[in-house]
Amino acid sequence: MLRALIVVDVQKDFCEGGSVPVKGGADRAAAIAELLRRSGGQYAFVVATRDHHIDPGSHFSENPDFQDSFPVHCVVGSEGGEFHPDFVPAVDSGQVDEVVFKGAHSASKSGFEGFTQDGTTLADWLKARDVTDLDIVGIATDHCVKATAMDGVRAGFAVRVLLDYTAGVALDTTQAAVDELRRAGVALSGAPVVVA
Repeated sequence: MLRALIVVDVQKDFCEGGSVPVKGGADRAAAIAELLRRSGGQYAFVVATRDHHIDPGSHFSENPDFQDSFPVHCVVGSEGGEFHPDFVPAVDSGQVDEVVFKGAHSASKSGFEGFTQDGTTLADWLKARDVTDLDIVGIATDHCVKATAMDGVRAGFAVRVLLDYTAGVALDTTQAAVDELRRAGVALSGAPVVVA
């Protein structure tokens, strides 16, 4: 059994001060970096996903519904698309083995819809390395974390979401996401972080 950690969208635009901020996002970025520092070889691999939008069509809207459409965010080459500064050292130090880019021309909430720099899907990258189990953390619990976890189950992985290391947009949608994940067979650890 090989376990990988998937860090979902710990980017500036999803943290305080960004264009689609999730309260508590910056705090979770620091917590995830600390998790990596003390993981002690618990994870065979660490993969980070990034929203990487070029022209995602109706996903960007001046009148967003915050379910399918959102304000402009994580545009390729923009500061908001960069990893949060508290997470950057984990990437720069080599603790992150791969980065998966998603959403160039679509919404692509799930990391499993993304690709590495050489065009490999997340599922293929993990399976090529004999990964069987996934821990998932990141932003936001009720959007991209949920979508990534659900797709991980569909792809045949044993999936656990570490809720202490996620940030949710709102209490009601986060609780609904947790219930949906539980029904899908996703193991849950900790309690969701939602800052009112």
